[in-house]
Amino acid sequence: MPTSHQRTAHLEEFNALNAPVLSVVRNPSLLLDLRAAAQSKPISAALVRGFARIVDVVLIAIIGLVVAHSYVGSSNVVGVGSYLLPITLVSLLSVAAFELLGLYSLRSLASYIRKLPSLMLGLTIAFGTLVVSLFFLKRGTDVSRVWIAIWYAMSGVAILLARLSIATAISRWAKDGRLQLRAAIYGSSPITETLLHELESDHDQLIRIAGIFDDRDPTRAPRQIAGYPHLGGIDALISMSRSARFDLVIVALPLTAEDRLQSVAYKLSVLPVDIKLPASVSAIRFSPRLYTRVGSVAMIDLHDRPITDWNAVSKWLFDKIIASVAVVLLAPVLALVALAVKLESKGPVLFRQKRYGFNNELIEVYKFRSMYIEQCDPEALKLVTRNDKRVTRVGRFIRKTSLDELPQLFNVILGDMSLVGPRPHAMQTKVDTQLLDQVVDRYYARHKVKPGITGWAQINGWRGETDTEEKIQKRVDCDLYYIENWSVFFDLYILLKTPYSLLNTKNAY
Repeated sequence: MPTSHQRTAHLEEFNALNAPVLSVVRNPSLLLDLRAAAQSKPISAALVRGFARIVDVVLIAIIGLVVAHSYVGSSNVVGVGSYLLPITLVSLLSVAAFELLGLYSLRSLASYIRKLPSLMLGLTIAFGTLVVSLFFLKRGTDVSRVWIAIWYAMSGVAILLARLSIATAISRWAKDGRLQLRAAIYGSSPITETLLHELESDHDQLIRIAGIFDDRDPTRAPRQIAGYPHLGGIDALISMSRSARFDLVIVALPLTAEDRLQSVAYKLSVLPVDIKLPASVSAIRFSPRLYTRVGSVAMIDLHDRPITDWNAVSKWLFDKIIASVAVVLLAPVLALVALAVKLESKGPVLFRQKRYGFNNELIEVYKFRSMYIEQCDPEALKLVTRNDKRVTRVGRFIRKTSLDELPQLFNVILGDMSLVGPRPHAMQTKVDTQLLDQVVDRYYARHKVKPGITGWAQINGWRGETDTEEKIQKRVDCDLYYIENWSVFFDLYILLKTPYSLLNTKNAY
């Protein structure tokens, strides 16, 4: 078991950019570290690798254009057959060569000094291909050889400096725990011990394992496996995943335990995590395309985290750009509604309410106040009904037209909400006397993504009052369908359909 001194030494090595990028920790105090790390936003390794590729392409292309413009003159730069085409080809060939040489793994990006010969080899292959192509195509007179030489030298320096910056950032993120996969294992069979040894011997995956979870009694579930502690059953796993923000849960149960495996996977499916089964649980060997890998360890996917990596980036950009533009364009409407609310009754213009957001975390949602201030119901203990006397005249109108939801555009800009997603419900919303999660199975699975101002349920007519089990069930079904089928175009479709859905206001009071 690594000591505190050994872990410190490991970080110092990493800072020197000579250490592997793996850190499989088996320290019970790690739970505190995981919870602290959960407070900072994790950074996907796929995003880091993708960013490095983009930097390489852009740097090589820009340097090629600048050198051509400075040395040859601007008139030839735009000629596709002269300089623009070679610049494009060399930029793409360089990235392809770096990829083939394995220079986009986290280990390679972190230890760029040791990979410098490989970087120059990849760059040389790309530029060498250009030179050879020009020779055999007899186009050597169309392109300046001095330009190629200067471009090659400057690209090498630029790539080196870029790698230095990326390596520095990776070192800092690794120390902060932002690059690590926070993981837990369910099941304490011999499969688990084998799995732990495989993960520990793998030097290509950054992973931190909190511990082992199992619902079996102590006589069948050991208190410790390979130095990792037993931390409780599946309820403890779900609760801890909420606070520590696990990224991955590995279910180490044999395929022969079909009923137990199905039950565990079903309960865990409400979490915004990847749920995987080690390939070693079965002697059957499937097609390699059916496996994903945690490092080099083959896994079978049971459930995937929705909207991750570049999908998350595209949704983030979509939300921020559209919400910011909407605030500017709707500023007169926002001002008029605020004035109407203020003039009709005393009290603040905005109503703030605690609601459940992503991963069941509490967020403060903004709305225009639609009730008399002394009768506001922050905890939603009583549903608003038709002709509810607590609602003001202005409140009735803005609730019918959903204008009261417009301040949630600021929630989107702040990052608490998305433009499109499951609508956030107040903490004490009930159907009859039961909370929503007691009425609908897998209700919390709708919290696997950020809540939205509008959603698939809303444009399908399931907006407004939630006074029956059928209404909330239909909402949840629509929300889960949205999560499983998300795309930017799906979000855009829902946004465009929302104004039309507002014409159907029979359930909104």
